[in-house]
Amino acid sequence: MNLLKALATVSSMTLLSRILGYVRDFFIARVFGAGLATDAFFVALRIPNLMRRLFAEGAFSQAFVPILAEVRNRETPDNTRALVDCVSTALFLALLLATAAGMALAPLVVYVSAPGFAAEPGKFELTVAMLRITFPYILFISLVAMAAGVLNTWSRFAVPAFTPVLLNVSFIVGAAFFAERFDPPVLVLAWAVFAGGLLQLAFQLPFLWKIGMLPRWRLDFRHPGVTRVLKLMGPAVFGVSVSQVSLLINTIFASFLVTGSVSWLYYADRLMEFPAGVLGVALGTILLPSLSKHHAGGASAEYSKLLDWGLRVTLLLALPAAAALAVLAMPLIATLFHYGRFSAEDAWMTREALIAYSLGLVGMILVKILAPGFYARQNVVTPVKIGLVTLAATQLMNLAFVGPLKHAGLALAIGLGACLNAFLLYSYLRKQDIYAPQPGWPAFALKVGVSVMAMAAALAFAMGGNSAWLAAGWQWKTAMLGGLVLLGFGVYGTCLFLFGFRPRHFFIRGAE
Repeated sequence: MNLLKALATVSSMTLLSRILGYVRDFFIARVFGAGLATDAFFVALRIPNLMRRLFAEGAFSQAFVPILAEVRNRETPDNTRALVDCVSTALFLALLLATAAGMALAPLVVYVSAPGFAAEPGKFELTVAMLRITFPYILFISLVAMAAGVLNTWSRFAVPAFTPVLLNVSFIVGAAFFAERFDPPVLVLAWAVFAGGLLQLAFQLPFLWKIGMLPRWRLDFRHPGVTRVLKLMGPAVFGVSVSQVSLLINTIFASFLVTGSVSWLYYADRLMEFPAGVLGVALGTILLPSLSKHHAGGASAEYSKLLDWGLRVTLLLALPAAAALAVLAMPLIATLFHYGRFSAEDAWMTREALIAYSLGLVGMILVKILAPGFYARQNVVTPVKIGLVTLAATQLMNLAFVGPLKHAGLALAIGLGACLNAFLLYSYLRKQDIYAPQPGWPAFALKVGVSVMAMAAALAFAMGGNSAWLAAGWQWKTAMLGGLVLLGFGVYGTCLFLFGFRPRHFFIRGAE
């Protein structure tokens, strides 16, 4: 299995999902703007999203996939099937109880996660109503994450990568055609989350059946695989999802700021999540199964080499993405969101948050590469310690930055916290001789750095003034942004070519 080809497949599917995500956000911004209703919805969405990343895509996946890969590599197909059956049954029951509790305790959950909303009864009640609708999404998407872990272990990367498209389709259809049928109209977004989660789960089931891994009911909490997953999963919540906990705490801080702050952070986060998803999530997805198989097979040299490849690809792609987000912040926001009720003030405030986020983008993506280096080895203690240190440091930065920088200070703290997390993960991998850099890093980093600077300079010169983007029509903005994207690709790609970079230099095979 060529990992560069697998990365291209997963990234392309993720790219499609992100593009549709921007279409989704375009409709949300145009129809609902940035105010009380959207603040309420984004809090109602963030809570199940946080739990999804903590317990499904985060801790659960990082605990389940290495164990599944090990059992598949060392034991019989019947044992592998039993592991999938027992874990899926236990997960379903736990999720069912958590969903019921979340819906019943929705007022308390909103009060804890956004206490500033309590001062505005209408805003608080609307958030509670939408949270009760969106909470079952945790059940659906956690089962989707488990299905994705199985499919990825069988190297069926395209199906899980395409699945998130269905959530965005649900949003687009709901906002475009059904908003006026709800009172208030913003409730359509909460029901779109519910429908999107159900669609994603239904989509993956036939593919599990095709590989003979469609889960069957098998209740056995004493199964050794269930016990091992639970032991790894609890501590992994901290180790792999520090940034998500920080985002929730940021929401608490932002709930006390001026109305619109939660929405400005959301729109900036959506833009930042584009490269973080296309690169970070895609790389983490394809690396974890292969790293787990290398560890199970005792191939430490191949393990280190695979991590090195992931770090080089990250630097090659994440650095230009971060620079482009910072330089093109206003063109991106004006082109994608500055319509309808999304005002010029909203655009300027979102720009501040996006620039702050961009400073930590490389760190955010590196965490997605370095964390699997621990979880593939079923080491949860070290990421927990690093995660707790990072979480504490991020909150100290929140307190330091929120006063002078307001909502942008919260975004900056998230980014710098991710960089600290990545640095500590990297340092420990080196210290324990788990990872040893391959030759040629200084020259590689210098060439990439010069290429990024050339690209950033070209984009800054070509984009013109920020105010012009706010005044222009959508046709001009769309054409100009497309031209700037092509210019950035062209300058960066040309520089890399002149420095001798070729695609074949990044071909590497994963563990079968």
